[in-house]
Amino acid sequence: MKDQGQGAPILQAMLPHTPWDDPGLSRRPGLMPVTGHWVRVDDAYGPQMAERERLLRDRRVDVLRTCDGSGRAQAELLAFILNTLPPGFARRGETIVRPDGAIVSLTGEPLVVLGHLLQEDLLLMERQGDEHVLTAGLLCFPASWTLAEKIGRPLTRIHRPVPDYDVRLAGQVQRLFDRVPIGRAMWRANALGYAEPDLYQPKPEAAPRSTARPPRYLRSERQTVLRLPQTGAILFAVHTWVVALENLTPEQRARCPVV
Repeated sequence: MKDQGQGAPILQAMLPHTPWDDPGLSRRPGLMPVTGHWVRVDDAYGPQMAERERLLRDRRVDVLRTCDGSGRAQAELLAFILNTLPPGFARRGETIVRPDGAIVSLTGEPLVVLGHLLQEDLLLMERQGDEHVLTAGLLCFPASWTLAEKIGRPLTRIHRPVPDYDVRLAGQVQRLFDRVPIGRAMWRANALGYAEPDLYQPKPEAAPRSTARPPRYLRSERQTVLRLPQTGAILFAVHTWVVALENLTPEQRARCPVV
C-alpha cells in the first residue's frame, strides 16, 4: 500500500544484524539478551521521525490505540524510558532535545510524547487471565497488519493469520512473556521481503498476501521485549530497518532468505 504522504524512500544504508545467520535469532521465538541500550538511533533517525510525526498528525486514529485501564502502564512506560534514554538525548526541564536537535515537549499523552522521541514502535501487553493482551500501542510502521484489528486482543488472536503460529508456538511465546525478568531486555529480529520501501504498510487480516512482485527491499524489525517494574506490563518495541537488497553485504546476500 503506497502512502501518498511519504516522499523519497526512507532507507538505512546497511543492516546491522543478520537474523537468518545468527543461531540465537534464527530459532523460534529466538530471544537474546540486549547488549547496550535497547533504544536505537541509526542513520535514518531524522527521516523516520519526520514520518512518525506526519502519521501522528494525519493518521492518528490508525497508528495510536489504547484500551481503558491502560493509563497506569502508559505513564510508567513514559517515566521508565525518560529515565533510561541513551546518549544523544538531553533533558531540559519539561522538554527533551533529540539527537537531531529537535525539541520535544514532555506534556501530553505518554505514547504521543514517546512517538516524537523514538524510532521504535511501542506496544504494551498486560496479563489478563491466561494470556497477555495488547492494551495500548503506537504503531507507525506496520509490516502488513493493523493496530485496529489487534488492540484489546490476546497473544494468540494477535498473531492471526501469521503462518506457523500454532498452539505450540503460542504457548512458548506466552511462557516467555511470563518469564521476562525485570531489568533485562531481550531482543530478536526478522527478515521480510518487500517490493515497496514504505514504512507505513498496513494490511487487514482478510487481505490477500500477494507475492506477485519480487522484493527489492529487505525490511527487518528488531523486536525488544522488557517488563516494566511496577505494573509488570510487557513492552514490545519494534525498530524498523529498510535496506535496498543491493546494499546488503555479499555475506548477507549469500544466505538472505528474501533475495
